[in-house]
Amino acid sequence: MNDTVVVVTGMGVVSALGCSTDAFWENCKKGVSGAGLIGSFDSALFHSRIACEASLFDPDVRIPKKQSRRLARFSQFAVYAAIEAVAQAGLDIASMDPSRIGCLVGSAAGGYDVLEEQFPAFIRNGPQKGNPFSVPKTIANMASCAVAINLGITGPNFAILSACATGGHNLAIAKMMIQSGYADVVIAGGTEAAVTPMVVDSYGCMGVLSTRNDDPCRASRPFDRDRDGFVIGEGAGIMVLESAAHAKKRGAEILGAFSGFGMTCDAQSIAIPDAEGRFAAQAMRLALRDGGVSRDAVGYINAHGTSTHANDLTETRAIRLAFESAADSLSVSSTKSMIGHTLGAAGAIEAIACVLSLRDNIVPPTINLENPDPECDLDYTPGTARERKLDYALSNSFGFGGQNCSLLFGKA
Repeated sequence: MNDTVVVVTGMGVVSALGCSTDAFWENCKKGVSGAGLIGSFDSALFHSRIACEASLFDPDVRIPKKQSRRLARFSQFAVYAAIEAVAQAGLDIASMDPSRIGCLVGSAAGGYDVLEEQFPAFIRNGPQKGNPFSVPKTIANMASCAVAINLGITGPNFAILSACATGGHNLAIAKMMIQSGYADVVIAGGTEAAVTPMVVDSYGCMGVLSTRNDDPCRASRPFDRDRDGFVIGEGAGIMVLESAAHAKKRGAEILGAFSGFGMTCDAQSIAIPDAEGRFAAQAMRLALRDGGVSRDAVGYINAHGTSTHANDLTETRAIRLAFESAADSLSVSSTKSMIGHTLGAAGAIEAIACVLSLRDNIVPPTINLENPDPECDLDYTPGTARERKLDYALSNSFGFGGQNCSLLFGKA
């Protein structure tokens, strides 16, 4: 366990519940669903016709138009959220050594929207008539690069890609980078804009998306007996992380402590999680060990909670394995019930939810949990938010390929 304390000083969110951290959190506490019929393309023939889209997003509010036009939607999300996070952190980059500021912003999918738009044009028009920005707009690390370009950051810049654990892994490696002494500040998180025809169709054909198309707001129902798949979402979550010493030296407000992380791999299947949750449980144990925190100290877990049969059951088993008798004292919830599954952004947005929970001593709800699954037997905070004194919160993220990442946060 490294002695360097890493803290959160800024946060930014783009989501179906709003395009600011405050809007996202206020709607989370109210139990608002961000789901609706897909508006970005005609989904009439698809298995699933619903999504949690960031319909209020307007890049021009924060990003210069010339720059914005050269960015895919997932990169726009990242820059937009990073600008909010840096402003909240009071980070005056112009007065700092920009080479001591890192940027790690990942995306599981990257610019699928650009690929799906440009490929038919290429087939139709042939070579030498393509869009020269197609490749740089598409590649998944471009969101991290776009943040650095917008903010003038010259330190280490790259993107960790690990499916739906992407956001969590980028934050974990950012913490490691600060603790190693390689950077004083790292802007980190995840972003995703994968509500596109090919992605939605592919997930639909896998059978992992909800087909409750006549009732979108009630479709995402983690841990419910009648769950039938996740609702795809989009958005971004960005944190400003720095050493506590650096934050105090510049007089920054500390929003929370990034206490620990754990990372494992099931090494079993490209899509199916380990049925007993053994390696997900180990990721949670490692996060607690990294933070020097006992099981009993954790009051809240923001679950991966996708609303698929396999994930919710496996995660329940994993939490019981990791926390043993302390599992019955935990408050657990899935904010995916409100914002959908934002894939590569999920771990970062949900980490922000943990910091806000600790700040306000409020556990956000799992909405649509109306008929509890008897095999999912934890306290999932059904229906409405709950006040609870919290000292530590854990955020779980699990991804295709058996990727497991758990992040531990403590009060400021």
